[in-house]
Amino acid sequence: MKAKIHITLKNGVLDPQGKASQNALEHLGFDGVEEVRIGKFIELELGDTDSEQAKARVKDMCEQLLANTVIENYDIELVA
Repeated sequence: MKAKIHITLKNGVLDPQGKASQNALEHLGFDGVEEVRIGKFIELELGDTDSEQAKARVKDMCEQLLANTVIENYDIELVA
């Protein structure tokens, strides 16, 4: 089973990397980009067969290590 985790900054948290990318896009001629937010994507290959148990384990991984839950949100998708 594969777990796909999308981690993004919470609303209101400044994103200097996103702002720098937005400015660079504008300088390259890509007008109309109103905001850029940079996040992370993590894929885990799991040996679990029970999807509920796997999701609970991945949630614990996110809470303890993979995401900074003070400033980041995360979304978990399981793929068989």
